[in-house]
Amino acid sequence: MLLNLLSSHLDPITLSILLFFEVGSLLVVLSVHEAAHAAAAARLGDNTAKVLGRLTLNPLAHIDPMGGLMILLLGFGWGKAVPVNPYNLQSPRRDLALISFAGPASNFVMAAGLAGLFRLMGDTGVIGLVLTQLVSLNLALGIFNLLPISPLDGFKVVSGLLSFNLALDWEATARWGIFLLILLLMTPAFNTILYGPVGFLSRVLLGV
Repeated sequence: MLLNLLSSHLDPITLSILLFFEVGSLLVVLSVHEAAHAAAAARLGDNTAKVLGRLTLNPLAHIDPMGGLMILLLGFGWGKAVPVNPYNLQSPRRDLALISFAGPASNFVMAAGLAGLFRLMGDTGVIGLVLTQLVSLNLALGIFNLLPISPLDGFKVVSGLLSFNLALDWEATARWGIFLLILLLMTPAFNTILYGPVGFLSRVLLGV
């Protein structure tokens, strides 16, 4: 995102405004994503994140330096993991899947809401550019985190959908997740996997 803006041919004032909102939107989007995890955990019986101050929209409680930098530069990334104690959950595998899905779901809800605002206001110059950037950022974060690779949210979502025995086999692959993720990030196919759906859904939501 940041690199795209810096390489654009916008005038300095417009570029400064967009960069300001880019950083601000990053903080808001990440905070909502991680707070949604914490809220879902509390709703399902585990107050660990709440006690540790993670049930908040305060960005300082959620920002992971590396994950935040990745979102700024490449348009995808992650926040600081929300702690969950599965022993406090009635149905740990199912509830962990729901808690994991809550983060990306919040991004999709935000993307739809912001796209609706864009449609109501129309393309109003800088404001329109900011709204489209926010929609794309939310979609990128939501889709990226739903990839079924550990430690992303999608890995636990898949685990919760499998039978007990299959879930055990699936969880055993978690140790290879970070290596698979790095490999995926280094392949040209990643742009198609992530930005293909982001571009398609952005056009559908924004009506452009």
